[in-house]
Amino acid sequence: MKTVRIRLLIFAFISFALVLPLLAQVDAPQPQTGSIIGTVTDANDAVVPGAAVVLEGPGPGDRRTIVTNDMGFYNFGDLKPSVPYHITVSAKGFADWTSPEIVLRPSQVQIITGSKLRVAETKTAIDVTYSAEEIATQQVKVAETQRILGFFPNFYAVYEPNAAPLTPKLKFRLAMKVAMDPVTLAATTVMAGLNQASDRPNYVQGAKGFGQRWGAIEADSVSQILIAGAVLPTILHQDPRYFYKGTGTTKSRFWYAVGHPFFCKGDNGRWQPNYSSLGGDLASASLSNLYYPDSNRGAGLVFSSFAVNTAVRAVSSLAQEFIFRRISSSSKKPK
Repeated sequence: MKTVRIRLLIFAFISFALVLPLLAQVDAPQPQTGSIIGTVTDANDAVVPGAAVVLEGPGPGDRRTIVTNDMGFYNFGDLKPSVPYHITVSAKGFADWTSPEIVLRPSQVQIITGSKLRVAETKTAIDVTYSAEEIATQQVKVAETQRILGFFPNFYAVYEPNAAPLTPKLKFRLAMKVAMDPVTLAATTVMAGLNQASDRPNYVQGAKGFGQRWGAIEADSVSQILIAGAVLPTILHQDPRYFYKGTGTTKSRFWYAVGHPFFCKGDNGRWQPNYSSLGGDLASASLSNLYYPDSNRGAGLVFSSFAVNTAVRAVSSLAQEFIFRRISSSSKKPK
């Protein structure tokens, strides 16, 4: 348990040191955002409901995906002015349509005309639309390419305001992706080496002790990720991801991020108490009593670790809200 606390405290100190300068800044006026709206039709001017409309902006975090309603209508709001956007429309049975470059003025509402889909070769009709699960799968594929500074995994951050809810399969997929990422495993190895040098926890020295320390750290990490990120979110129908706010005053965004360990979105899109995160951290801390040395066990360590984990989640959320989007990149797009 001491290993987990040390690693979490190091991360909390670094993250909070990065966030503090931003919080000290005086709120600056936010640029007035614009909107892009349009209606998707076919070559005969019949509306096309259920078409996937993808907005691409200057950065990977600006990518959004929505589905046209029964009238073929779509609406992208809260868009930054003076930056280039492109829209791609696709629907089964039709060839894709891509808009020219769109640059908005402050408060401008840009109406897209001419987004007419042509029937693809060998296709004569369209009768299938993209399901919420298909959209969520594509969004997860994009999230799995998000890395801070191109290196550290940032798979649980959501920058799309209209993200589809995760299925149980996708929740476990994301959790395993993080747990088995080479960077995660490398961090476990480094921490095991540091604990070996400081003789903590109270295992033996030598190769056997290193293996025990590596296994304990890995068990802590995997149990926390799986329980808080997949098992409880599936049972309780909650979304384990962090939904980037990005708008409003610094104060409102600060409290939004700090509250993330305690509140989350449900699969129904409504905010609710974050039982998955709190319960997952407590369960993971309790499980460590099964494999840590007797001298490192106890209720005191369990609850202190739980408190540290909750604090680290709050600091990590602050970093997500104010820092990580700026330095998070997408190395590839989903196929």
